[in-house]
Amino acid sequence: METYLSARRESWLSWFLKGILYVGFLVLITRLFELQVVKGNYFRSLSEGNRIRRVPITAARGNIIARGGEILVGNRLVGRKVIFDPIEGYKKLNEFSEINEDEIIMEWVRNYEIGERFAHISGYLGEVNENEVGKVNPKCQEKGPRLLGSFTGRTGLEEAYECSLLGIDGEELIEVDSLGNKVRTLGRKDPIPGRDVKTTIDIGLQKKVSELYKGVKGAVIVTDTNGEILALYSSPSYDPNIFVNSEGSDEIVQTLENENKPFFNRAIGGMFHPGSVFKPVVAVAVIEEGIVDDNYTYSDPGVITINSPYGIFSYSNWYYSQYGRKEGEIDLIRAIARSTDTFFYKLGELLGIEKLDKWAYKFGLGEKTGIDIPGEISGLVPSPEWKEKNRGERWFLGNTYHMSIGQGDIALTPLGVNTAIAAIASGGLLCPPHIINTEESKNFQFPSSESQASLISNFQCKDLEISHETIDMIKKGMLGACSSGGTGFTFFDFIEKTGIPVACKTGTAETEEEGKTHAWFTVFAPVPDPEIVATVLVEKGGEGAYVAGPIAREIFNYWFLER
Repeated sequence: METYLSARRESWLSWFLKGILYVGFLVLITRLFELQVVKGNYFRSLSEGNRIRRVPITAARGNIIARGGEILVGNRLVGRKVIFDPIEGYKKLNEFSEINEDEIIMEWVRNYEIGERFAHISGYLGEVNENEVGKVNPKCQEKGPRLLGSFTGRTGLEEAYECSLLGIDGEELIEVDSLGNKVRTLGRKDPIPGRDVKTTIDIGLQKKVSELYKGVKGAVIVTDTNGEILALYSSPSYDPNIFVNSEGSDEIVQTLENENKPFFNRAIGGMFHPGSVFKPVVAVAVIEEGIVDDNYTYSDPGVITINSPYGIFSYSNWYYSQYGRKEGEIDLIRAIARSTDTFFYKLGELLGIEKLDKWAYKFGLGEKTGIDIPGEISGLVPSPEWKEKNRGERWFLGNTYHMSIGQGDIALTPLGVNTAIAAIASGGLLCPPHIINTEESKNFQFPSSESQASLISNFQCKDLEISHETIDMIKKGMLGACSSGGTGFTFFDFIEKTGIPVACKTGTAETEEEGKTHAWFTVFAPVPDPEIVATVLVEKGGEGAYVAGPIAREIFNYWFLER
């Protein structure tokens, strides 16, 4: 028989259980509402993300083109197999054979047409690093953020004109199943290629200079008198294709570990004692300062001896050191042609280090030339203040003597030397060297009008205001150097074979290594109205006339006789 107490207890328990059930249903309904209504879009997007893969399609970078229209750096079309999986999303493989067309994405890969022969101008492409992924290049924000696995320009034109060369990647929307297998292509956005860049480079000449430097360490620059670079080569070099080739990792390591530093651009980033190729600048300085004129002569003693409180110091002429002979009574023109050291010691003494420094800087030798690729350094033009600060020593007359013949602490880049000599060749116009075609640059897409104006203004020549009489004297001296009796014997017969007069200056610069000298040769032609100016450096190669001179002759033979 059910008592009142048992019935009451049963009623309370049933209501408690019903309450728990109601609360459970309420929580479930609330959760369903949250999942379906409140967070529905969020989970839908996650679902779509698992179902749909966005596969980027690399855009073709703009071509880098020679002055004649030939492609120096272009692109090649490759097919990449795309593999999908639930964890990693997708992978791109280079495999192509026996693959269904639906599994392939066609995209562009950089191709360096002449490889190592153009590497220090072109630069190379490197994969973006962890600090660059997801970030936008502030100079070209419209190109979007850099993606994992994408490439960006490193050094050379690839870096300098990244915003023009870089295209805008496309993408494919791929639907996959729960196992990551491709179901179908939902859509495609085609990539937009980058803008082409036209250069001043003569492709035939660029190939020629690279051939002449096989097995040789050094650099060569060939320009016109307006600063347009026709060829620039640094040796040894490297093949930029190894950075975009999936199998090039071993070659990259070998190149990086090469003791001859093939990545080092000696033409714009190396400082070398210039030796006698600096003498034309000294000659300009003494004439323009009114210290000497065309009537000035000097009797070569073979060696100049200085008695000082610190000892006895001797400074000899190369002709005396090698052959025990003296030049006799000579003037400035003859001294340039014969590269008479004692004559230039005396000019340096008459000029003084302050004025010598002033004219070196006037020719841009203590500063960067402003070439439009990264990596350039400024030359070192020493002064008494510099020596006191860096060496803790006074400046002596012997230091001035050394600098007057391009020795001592002075160290210049091959590009800086060529730019200074080109200023003499042009009649006194100092023109910044550049690789980009100035007319083409007007059509570039720059981040701002100021950037474009800045680039074009950097190409403007500066009048050094050197008198025509001074230029004529220097040219006569350099013409004599490439004529019978001068030091540039490789060009003695050039006018006979071509009818073209050539002006040149040899240079043999001592180095810190005993018995090793840098071989220099700088030359331009035709003398009255030069077409080209070339500067050749063979690092620790020997005498300029015997080592660098023949290379310069081959360059001029090609330019005036073969092309």
